[in-house]
Amino acid sequence: MYDQIREDTIFTMLYAVVMAMAALASIYLLFRRGNAFAADVTPPRRLRRWTAAFFGVIAAGHLWYLPAAVLTSDDYIMLSLLIGALLDCMLAIPLALIVMLCMLQDRRRPLWPVSVMVAPLVVGMVVFVVTRSNVLLPWLYGYFLLMAVGFTIYMVRAVRQYSRWLRDNYADLEHKEVWQSFLVLAVIMLMFSYYIVGYGGMTYEYIVQMCGLVLIGYLLWRVETLSDLTVSQSLPIEEETPAPVSPPEDDSPSSETLSDAAYEKIASLLQQHCVDTQLYLQHNLNISQLAQSLGTNRTYLRLYFVHQDTNYNAYINDLRIRHFVRLYSEAVAAQRFFTVQELATQSGYNSYNTFALAFKQRMGKSVTEWKQDNR
Repeated sequence: MYDQIREDTIFTMLYAVVMAMAALASIYLLFRRGNAFAADVTPPRRLRRWTAAFFGVIAAGHLWYLPAAVLTSDDYIMLSLLIGALLDCMLAIPLALIVMLCMLQDRRRPLWPVSVMVAPLVVGMVVFVVTRSNVLLPWLYGYFLLMAVGFTIYMVRAVRQYSRWLRDNYADLEHKEVWQSFLVLAVIMLMFSYYIVGYGGMTYEYIVQMCGLVLIGYLLWRVETLSDLTVSQSLPIEEETPAPVSPPEDDSPSSETLSDAAYEKIASLLQQHCVDTQLYLQHNLNISQLAQSLGTNRTYLRLYFVHQDTNYNAYINDLRIRHFVRLYSEAVAAQRFFTVQELATQSGYNSYNTFALAFKQRMGKSVTEWKQDNR
């Protein structure tokens, strides 16, 4: 097969392009201060750095597999491949798992369990490189499969928790699409599985390089368009705004419920400082900012929404959709020219797709269907 690789100019060029793209993407994420993909988005620094490390390892991986393409002795080729696989287990696999964990921003998940999970695989690979005993192969394959299945189950649960967290804290979900985390998980796990069970041949080599090319481009775009949710924008706070309760500094309630008087007070403050002032029209408004404007904290505000059998996302979007309906009715009555996109922007939405999804969830029909029924 390696004779074919040496003679295949197209594959050699593809191999070099993937290596160069990975290296350039790593340098870009490490050293560029601005954002070439979305100027108004500040990506999570933690995710940006770990993804840069992952891209750097992909580029380095293309280098440590090069000896296998130039060596002529079968023994040396095999040794080169085994060392490359060992380095993949030590670096590429754990970094890929870390990148997926860093995409979830509902809490700062510890990364050391990844090292613990990968350690038996690394130890097994070291023993296999030293002994060249095929007896270890079934155990290595089995452990890798167990690790992949276990991590996939964990990620599915974590992504679902992340989805709930987003809806409890944010009304604007553009660039926070949860399904894309599932997509990254599926693509990386598919690549790992194909990498492990691949039977060689030029078709296999081409598929691996093309998948790597797609993964680099997609991950780079994803990292640069994913907002850092730890960054809070300041809001003007009225000094005289009273707190409905006395929240502790650590933002942790002493119980899972509030008194009826506290619920009524929060409802009154929401009407006064969110509905009446149309604060809900502010783009990228999150629950922490809303709580600050009321003089309480996000934990008590979240408890209020739970008590009302709703969440922050549904509450804000309900107000925005009502505002849109009101603007639409006024524009139609005045026979004034308008576009739905303009009205959606005036109703607090940065993204039309986010508006359309929220509208359908709230009204039970698409914007187009609703317009036909309300001419």
